[in-house]
Amino acid sequence: MTAFFDRLTDRIADIDSIVSVGLDPDTDRLPDDVRDADLPRWEFNRRIIDATHEHAAVFKPNAAFYEDPDGWRALEKTVEHAREKGVPVLLDAKRADIGNTSRQYAEALDSVDAITLNPFLGRDSLAPFLDREESGCFLLCRTSNPGGADLQELELADGDLVYERVADLASEWSAAGNRNVGLVVGATTPDELRRVRERVPDLPFLVPGVGAQGGDAEAAATYATATNGAGLVNSTRGIIFAGEESDQSYADAAEEAARDLKERLNRYR
Repeated sequence: MTAFFDRLTDRIADIDSIVSVGLDPDTDRLPDDVRDADLPRWEFNRRIIDATHEHAAVFKPNAAFYEDPDGWRALEKTVEHAREKGVPVLLDAKRADIGNTSRQYAEALDSVDAITLNPFLGRDSLAPFLDREESGCFLLCRTSNPGGADLQELELADGDLVYERVADLASEWSAAGNRNVGLVVGATTPDELRRVRERVPDLPFLVPGVGAQGGDAEAAATYATATNGAGLVNSTRGIIFAGEESDQSYADAAEEAARDLKERLNRYR
């Protein structure tokens, strides 16, 4: 199979979009007309996928919204449907552990195209993921939440900040391996986003935070993509729950929100 970032570059070129649509079907916010379905989260996701796939470079389900028996069934059907539409799936799981535990976690890549990972345990914890040539691995670097600064902006003995060291290591691991490493860098910290891009021009970014978190869309679009054209800007609640603030159906409102975000980002790419 072709490497994920090559597939992503082709997908971005084909649809002229770097939008990642997050699929986090919060059961408290699902519309009434899916609540009686056998798998409400799947039924909701199906409608969102059908409405937004022409604008989505990837779909990004967050594992936290599926961690129960019905949820895993809904996730499996969601992944299958996204792929039927020709859209790769990035599982937002923030995994990594030691030894055989990490090897078990990495089996998720049998079913999806890419995954988010926590680099805190170091290279050996990531090896089962990074060793998969065809899969994409996005390492947490400078995240979009305010508390990310608690650790990520700590200064090291040589003057680098922790998130800068993560970026450097990710670049080294990618170059020495399968060139399948990207970084998660939030749009809510545009100065840091710019600095990381200057530091690692060849790594694709997954940039969260432009929707409900109010991140900088211009910075996100400017710095998300690597030299090969691969990169993503994610919106979740701003797309899938756009119907809460609209007279349109959830699906129609999601399509409009995804299209609007694509067009807004494309002004700065």
